[in-house]
Amino acid sequence: MGEEVIGVVGGGIVGLAVARELGLRRPGARVVVWEREPEVGAHQTGHNSGVVHAGIYYQPGSLKAELCTRGRALLREYCAERGVAYVECGKLVVAVDDAELPRFEALEATARANGVPGLRRVDARGIAEIEPHARGVAALHSPHTAITDYVAVARALAADVEAAGGEVRLGRAVTAVRAVPGGVEVGTADTVTRVGRLVVCAGLESDRMAVVVGAERSPRIVPFRGEYLAVTAAKADRVRGMVYPVPDPRYPFLGVHFTRRVDGGLEVGPNAFLALSRRRYGRASLTPRDLADTLGYAGFWRFSRQHWRTGVDELRGVLSTRAYLRAAQRYVPSIGVDDVRRSRLGLRAQALADDGSLLDDFVVHRAGPVTVVRNAPSPAATSSLAIAEHVVAHVLAG
Repeated sequence: MGEEVIGVVGGGIVGLAVARELGLRRPGARVVVWEREPEVGAHQTGHNSGVVHAGIYYQPGSLKAELCTRGRALLREYCAERGVAYVECGKLVVAVDDAELPRFEALEATARANGVPGLRRVDARGIAEIEPHARGVAALHSPHTAITDYVAVARALAADVEAAGGEVRLGRAVTAVRAVPGGVEVGTADTVTRVGRLVVCAGLESDRMAVVVGAERSPRIVPFRGEYLAVTAAKADRVRGMVYPVPDPRYPFLGVHFTRRVDGGLEVGPNAFLALSRRRYGRASLTPRDLADTLGYAGFWRFSRQHWRTGVDELRGVLSTRAYLRAAQRYVPSIGVDDVRRSRLGLRAQALADDGSLLDDFVVHRAGPVTVVRNAPSPAATSSLAIAEHVVAHVLAG
């Protein structure tokens, strides 16, 4: 009987967490990870806000709610073990006026149903005690919401895979997957590797990789860009931890917010606007194939007809720093347009159904020896170790 080989497509934090978990569950197996970029964590893992979420937002009983709660605890322990920065700087979700209180109270009910640790409601005076420069009529304080360095976590996970006898093959894009007796053959430009089981954690390319492995194209990925503003050092102390708005429940995005970074900096963002490329990060980046895929998808046009007004509002922020910052200044008025500069940009893989609806929860499909993570947006990084447990249970079932 030959060596058991299990493959993972994708070297982001979710793919690497899955590969590590496979090594723990199948200590005799060799796990092979393919990553098309020359380094791990090159896309969503390395371009997010670095926040470790505590479970405030997610529908009680959903995979997001369950796996965020467990994932946060696992990640905190893992960072301590591996010496990765993990700072519980805390977070305020602020209602700026009475008109936001109905949504605020619904959010509070969700957060309490999810058992967010240490959660408490504070009034305007309580806001000022926690964040002296923030303004609002009420807020939820989550003291255990944290920040970390997700690229450092991804590198540690990759090291764990290799220490267990696995391989992380960088700069290797998977171009073909073919079913064979007892497993599948995975092809790149110059190699073919036979594996007994395969897991696809391809993020921004997950719908395309689904087609490669023989699954349905839908749900489709529509990429959204999120741009950050960096706050100057002179004003970086105006926010101690994080200040978030009450999110619009129609969208899976959390709104423009203030977030500390583990390097001591302070950022504003991200916004959320349609991206014209899935892999390029310039403000004017455009990849014709990516744009054609989006514009050729009927689900995107159904989504656009429902939400075009929000798109126009987001476009104003893309074009004007002053317009971008205007929303954030409702929460921290003393940080103005002269106190920020355009900074980095991230991309989010948002799964869209054919009817134009946004998929909110994590989605994992299994077909024989192939398991595909179809939707893993925020809080996927927070939840990565718990997602790995969930996915590997699918992989090894039966």
